[in-house]
Amino acid sequence: MLNLNVRDETAPLKAVLLGTAQSPGPVPRPEDAYDPKSLEHILAGTYPKEADMISEMEGFAAVFRKYGVDLFRPEVIPDCNQIFSRDIAFVIEDKLIKANILPHREEEFEAILHVLEYIAPENILYPPDEVHIEGGDVMPWNDYIFIGTYTGHDYPDYITARTNWEGVEYIQKMFPHKKVKSFELRKSIVNPKENALHLDCCFQPVGKDRAIICKAGFLVEEEYQWLVDYFGKDKIFEITVDEMYQMFPNVFSISPDVVVSERSFTRLNNWLRKEGFTVEEIDYAQISKQGGLLRCSTMPLVREI
Repeated sequence: MLNLNVRDETAPLKAVLLGTAQSPGPVPRPEDAYDPKSLEHILAGTYPKEADMISEMEGFAAVFRKYGVDLFRPEVIPDCNQIFSRDIAFVIEDKLIKANILPHREEEFEAILHVLEYIAPENILYPPDEVHIEGGDVMPWNDYIFIGTYTGHDYPDYITARTNWEGVEYIQKMFPHKKVKSFELRKSIVNPKENALHLDCCFQPVGKDRAIICKAGFLVEEEYQWLVDYFGKDKIFEITVDEMYQMFPNVFSISPDVVVSERSFTRLNNWLRKEGFTVEEIDYAQISKQGGLLRCSTMPLVREI
């Protein structure tokens, strides 16, 4: 059995589901793009190739093996993009919550049923249809659960708006002992530099008390400022809009001391090392063309208490 346990973003990782880049299908048509960054690369003819993405994900898998993490992978569905496992489900404490994702991504969940067999059925939650929520928007952090959302009346017009207010309320109801803190995110369907697809595209804690953040990803300045005050200005690494576009916040913590990061993130990686972290640098630039990076392609199942 898998005894699920995820209470924060950085405790030592014991088990994780990493997506797969095998058989992602042909380059999508522009009208089928899920996000503006994918659309940009579809139109430019620079959409990533399967072989390159497989190579990048195997590099990530090698880091997990190096640290002795139990590694699960989805079953491969032909012609289906299964890279971003954070979108299909996520774990808070001892519960796995199925995300209500874009309808044509439903089969991605079926591809992890062999993992769910290790989990007690009562620990798997299926939110009602009106609850929209994806793992990239959800971050357990000590007494808090941080959630990215978009509650504008034009929510249905944005394929980039993935977590609604009903999603925030659902998490509060399921975890009444936690303080649920929501943040309105900036959304765009056409401009990737004006779109925070998920909370982890503009913010993420690292270590025990530090964070990476981009002010431009937040719609409400007070909510951004709350995070700066919570962590403390001297503990925060502020990034630019261009660095948000490159996905700087979307690194992944294997422990409070070890962060997996994209090799090209020189400014961030130097800061992390200066702050005492071990930085495992890998190539992930091709996958980032789809609007997601390291945190997006993982679903932590067990972290040490």
